Amino acid sequence: MKIEKYTVDELNHQQSNKHQHRFEGVAADINNLDEVLQKISVFNIAIPSWALGTGGTRFGRFSGGGEPRSLEEKIEDVGVIHALNKSSNSISLHIPWDIPENAASIKALAAQLGLHFDAVNSNTFQDQKDQKLSYKFGSLHHVDKAVRKQAVEHNIEVIKYGKELDSKALSVWLSDGSNFPGQLNFRKAFQNTLESLQEIYAALPDDWKVWVEYKPYEPNFYSTTIGDWGQSYLLSSKLGPKAQTLVDLGHHLQGTNIEQIVSLLLMEGKLAGFHFNDSKYGDDDLTVGSINPYQLFLIFNELVEGMDARGMDHATAIGWMIDASHNVKDPIEDLLQSVQAIKIAYAQALLVDKTALQAAQNNNDVALAQEILQQAYRTDVRPLVAEASVRNGGALNPIEAYRKLQIREHLIKERGLKTVATGL
Repeated sequence: MKIEKYTVDELNHQQSNKHQHRFEGVAADINNLDEVLQKISVFNIAIPSWALGTGGTRFGRFSGGGEPRSLEEKIEDVGVIHALNKSSNSISLHIPWDIPENAASIKALAAQLGLHFDAVNSNTFQDQKDQKLSYKFGSLHHVDKAVRKQAVEHNIEVIKYGKELDSKALSVWLSDGSNFPGQLNFRKAFQNTLESLQEIYAALPDDWKVWVEYKPYEPNFYSTTIGDWGQSYLLSSKLGPKAQTLVDLGHHLQGTNIEQIVSLLLMEGKLAGFHFNDSKYGDDDLTVGSINPYQLFLIFNELVEGMDARGMDHATAIGWMIDASHNVKDPIEDLLQSVQAIKIAYAQALLVDKTALQAAQNNNDVALAQEILQQAYRTDVRPLVAEASVRNGGALNPIEAYRKLQIREHLIKERGLKTVATGL
């Protein structure tokens, strides 16, 4: 389904007076308004191909109507998202869930919708049909060299697909670990992982990166071989300049100071980017900003400060992507909500008075430092985000537009009520 721009324009016109009033109220207090709007306008978040269908847990999956039945239909759904928010201009593919059989036609379809391809993601946490050796006891860390070789070859194959789509990064997440003490030798497991990653690293094109993701537990519950940012940083440092650490917001134990991790990785030039989501307890699949929006703001505050200190382009210097599973929501609505939450946190971070904050920090004025941060956080920046969207040709309120245009109903008519998204 393709959204015609005039339908979005008509909805915007109906809300224009109310929006203008709210926008002028916020804009009056922003000295560098044009700069802030420009930065919001060019900030995009990649949509993963596996997020266009209803997710689930090991207990069940309840598919919704009109789900994409092919990679082509997933690309079309990302096109819908981007047409509404003008902030989701790229797709991240997961191999082998979404294999581009004809790269030229896939790229052409994406280009028609104003899209390109972000990082490609490998999968050695599942056994696939006709797979010779099992990953039951790990992949890149496996005690059997033949299993490690199979996993390495898969990652190299993913790089090949990515090259055909003009991607520039390989994202690697491993479920490798153990469930019981004594099950494996930690040192040998780490060394095996490093050696496997070195083979993958050697296969990277000159202008590519490999992003090494970490997670403290699940599916293994005693140890994970790449369990935290320090282990990922150690691996990426040993691999070389084309390797960096990927931060998934949900891949942390409760109470972890993610903003501090981000600051240090950025300082060392080892922050690859983000998989955005949110979590209440231990899962990592909730809508971005739905649980702890203040933490999201604090993360972006460190990002803006750190990237500015290094002269980095906010929009392109690192990777921005959503990684979540939508168990009970319409996936497109959830993705629209997530992108909005990210843009809101980013816009709030842009409003932090950096000079005043630095002065408060240098004077050990703790209360003032808190006030400066919370002044930006408590600013309702939604009119700024809406203004940036409409200037780009998007909707003032993407979720409301999605519902008023009855897009899910149209997708059900096109694809059927009982469709199940490919992948997962």
